[in-house]
Amino acid sequence: MSTEIWQWILVVGSSLILFLLSPYAKTTESFFKANHNKKSPNVLVLTGSLIISWIFAKSITNAANLGLDFGIVGGVAYAGYYLSFAVAGLLIYQLRTKGGYTSIHQFLTSKFGKKAVAVFTILIIIRLFNEVWSNTMVIGSYFGETGSTSYYTAIIVFTLLTLSYAIKGGLSSSIFTDVIQMVLFSVLLIIILYTIFSVENFTAKDIATSGTWSFELGLNLFFAAIIQSFSYPFHDPVLTDRAFISSPKVTRKSFLWASLLGAICIVLFSIIGVYAQTQGFKGQAAVEVGKAFGVVVLLAINFIMITSAASTLDSTFSSFSKLLAVDLGLGKSLSFGRLAMVAIALLGTIPIFFNAEILSATTISGTMVIGLTPIFLFWNYKVPIISFYLSVGCGILFGFLLIFKAFPEALIFTKGRYADLLWVNVWGIFSCNILYFVPRWIKQ
Repeated sequence: MSTEIWQWILVVGSSLILFLLSPYAKTTESFFKANHNKKSPNVLVLTGSLIISWIFAKSITNAANLGLDFGIVGGVAYAGYYLSFAVAGLLIYQLRTKGGYTSIHQFLTSKFGKKAVAVFTILIIIRLFNEVWSNTMVIGSYFGETGSTSYYTAIIVFTLLTLSYAIKGGLSSSIFTDVIQMVLFSVLLIIILYTIFSVENFTAKDIATSGTWSFELGLNLFFAAIIQSFSYPFHDPVLTDRAFISSPKVTRKSFLWASLLGAICIVLFSIIGVYAQTQGFKGQAAVEVGKAFGVVVLLAINFIMITSAASTLDSTFSSFSKLLAVDLGLGKSLSFGRLAMVAIALLGTIPIFFNAEILSATTISGTMVIGLTPIFLFWNYKVPIISFYLSVGCGILFGFLLIFKAFPEALIFTKGRYADLLWVNVWGIFSCNILYFVPRWIKQ
């Protein structure tokens, strides 16, 4: 059988198995909060769910490509984003235990009002919208060239199959399948790394010496990721929804473990890119390494992409559904929740016909929301409502400066790729914090 037929078997077969195994949600508690038989997810289940729902197909594609471009430094740089889990875990623990809040939306409504929540909701919807197309595009790339019939067919079939089991169980289904997908991811990653290390001329020394620890060759991205980690998690309901379904202590423990283990997974996957660098490969690192090792490794890499994309996609569907039904109170019923999933699947697929960029979906949306940093970091400080709009507006402005490459070069103090990303975020986060507290200082 040809490789493409095997790939179709993996996509269709894995999706059908997950559909059959997924729990059917009969109550809104089960569908929106993953509360099954009055039990919430434990540390092991929640940690696995967090990691796999954040190890997107686009993340591991980017990790491998950064390994190819910058060596192991590239993998470590991208893993910097996983500090987000620790930040979110510790701050949401405080919001829940000291503040008594039951959701991000409740916190923002009580502190800044409904108009602020509307602005925040727009940021979230853009994020969820990005998640759909940026992950399904990766799946499509394994079936054909961008724009080809097989490329579009794979994306549409994969989206519909994932939607089918997400509709069945909502967040319960998402978390249940996450555990299966995390086990699969771990096994497949071990197989791929074992195969790479079985090559005689590739050793741990090659990995250690594969990059240069300089700003030009990876550290620009690393420090940008660290800065963004203080705001990035709060505009991602895939992550924050999971912070309110188990007890505060279980949640904090799970988020801290997910921060460490998620970062390790990303660094390990970037080794595929490091190997590609030593062999002089060009293009998509994971695809080229798969082809070099033959059908079995290519299919293993492909299956990792399928499981990670599916876990993020079903989480995106359930988060969008909860956002409309529960957080915004537009209709807390199972039928409304399921219709919302269909809506985001359709809307999120549209950009694939307009040749969107994968990495920019992460880096630009991450810059756009740096204004959320002081809002959550200093959640217990009393500030006027205008502080929210000044900080968020400032972050969006810096995001646009990055998109249109309009940031003054005189304020960029390092060179190389991602230098503009780093310094836009440095100046941006400084400005957001100042603007957040100015109304408080004036009032005093």
